[in-house]
Amino acid sequence: MPKIRLMFVDDSLFFRTFLQQRIGKEPAFETIGSFGDPVEALAKVPSLKPDVIVVDMEMPKMRGNEFIRKCLPRNPKVKALVISALSNNVFDAMQAGAIDFIAKPGSRSGFDEAQFIQELIQKIKVAAEAKTHTSEDYAKARPAAPARPGSALTRIATLSGVSSKSVIAIGASTGGTEAILEVIKNFPPQSPGVVIVQHMPPVFTKMYAERCDKTCKMSVKEAQSGDRVVRGNILIAPGGDQQMYLRSDANGYYVNLTNGPKVSGHCPSVDVLFESTAKTAGRNAVGVILTGMGADGAKGLLAMKRAGAYTFGQDEASCVVYGMPMEAFKMGAVNEQLTLTAICDAVLARFR
Repeated sequence: MPKIRLMFVDDSLFFRTFLQQRIGKEPAFETIGSFGDPVEALAKVPSLKPDVIVVDMEMPKMRGNEFIRKCLPRNPKVKALVISALSNNVFDAMQAGAIDFIAKPGSRSGFDEAQFIQELIQKIKVAAEAKTHTSEDYAKARPAAPARPGSALTRIATLSGVSSKSVIAIGASTGGTEAILEVIKNFPPQSPGVVIVQHMPPVFTKMYAERCDKTCKMSVKEAQSGDRVVRGNILIAPGGDQQMYLRSDANGYYVNLTNGPKVSGHCPSVDVLFESTAKTAGRNAVGVILTGMGADGAKGLLAMKRAGAYTFGQDEASCVVYGMPMEAFKMGAVNEQLTLTAICDAVLARFR
């Protein structure tokens, strides 16, 4: 099997050397270029033909997100993976077509070098096989909004079937930052409460929630234990060492965050959220599983379906990585498998 051709772009000579020494030992990889100057790197991509470019976010001359916006359209077979300190620009890189990102050492406490390298190796392998989707791609694929009053979308927007017991649960991983936003940004303010698990490093989830809040019609925030799940609000599970559960009391739904081990390889875990939603909300819930590597969420979505919830899975063509939705579909957990741009309207139609 051919080796994955790697290019590193980072202005720090120390960090580039560190990556080459540690990643270069992996037999599946071949390092074909290492650059401190992103402008020089951009010029070399056509001749070097890397499979995956590992690019720093904050660099002189050109930020990582700008590099990706210039590189990928000219080199459509190349995949980009971002290493980022705490910066909102990482989400611009995802929007431009980067497959995934990883927190740079020093941007989070308790750095574990071995864990960082293992995670980076896994993300590179996933990126090499993934599909690039940009926000522009989703915009082109999105059906045009009906022009006349009384259209299907207008009727859906009334959401007359929403009750205080209605809830939407969404799970995603690789490629999920843009996929989730594509689904939730057109939910009207009277939509049921939404709970989300997106695999992401700590602190980045807060920045992501703030970014979504600026775009969405609903209110979006990083969840805190005890937050109520109510109409018009979206809660995103914080990255780190807490699992997020949907619970209920006499006043309705709320989320409970509890320190605990990884489930299905993740913390927070989509399976944990979905299984708790199945127990708490049953047939009043709608479940959505989006792009992502692995199988987290598949068993939980099946539990939701068996409890009477209606479930959606993203189709292979529109996924960056058709892993989690595929596993859910294979085990019969998905009522409907749809392209990403069709999922928003289909979810809302459940509450007409």
